[in-house]
Amino acid sequence: MTPLALVAAFAAGLLLWPAVEYLVHGVLSHRFRTFVTRLHGVHHKEPHRVFTSPLASLPVSLAIYAALAWPLGRAPAAALVAGLFAGFLRYEWIHWRIHFREPRSARERLLRAHHLAHHFVNPRAYHGVTTRLFDRLLGTLPESWALDYEKASARQALPGASNFRQAYLLTTRSTGVPPPTSTP
Repeated sequence: MTPLALVAAFAAGLLLWPAVEYLVHGVLSHRFRTFVTRLHGVHHKEPHRVFTSPLASLPVSLAIYAALAWPLGRAPAAALVAGLFAGFLRYEWIHWRIHFREPRSARERLLRAHHLAHHFVNPRAYHGVTTRLFDRLLGTLPESWALDYEKASARQALPGASNFRQAYLLTTRSTGVPPPTSTP
């Protein structure tokens, strides 16, 4: 496999991420009651918990790789999954900024209003976080979006810390196992 083909597979994964995001958030978390619904419900109850533990995302990534390795080959499958994972990390960053920082641009204001409208105005709509595209295509962007965005935009950024430490540093709350203690 050529380096250009691997870059193309990575780019394909990155471009596919918004569809996966909508599938996980809109379909598996809200439309149907699945194992994801409970995990996602924690974020709705505790908006500070914006990050997803690698303990949840790694098995899914490995399953996607396993499903793609046979038809595509190991290297292209790995590149595509790496692109999806890069899209996921971008999502994590954007999601954190939406909840904890004031927007720095018109694009951030739009995405923030969109996501906060999902949280505080209509949880059955506004499922995209990094893009509104699939909400537009799949009918989950209500006609009242401008009014809903206005309502949601009045909310302030969350104070305090997110759950980054618990999710990514694998502390007690994400694993049930206390973190290692450091010796001086």
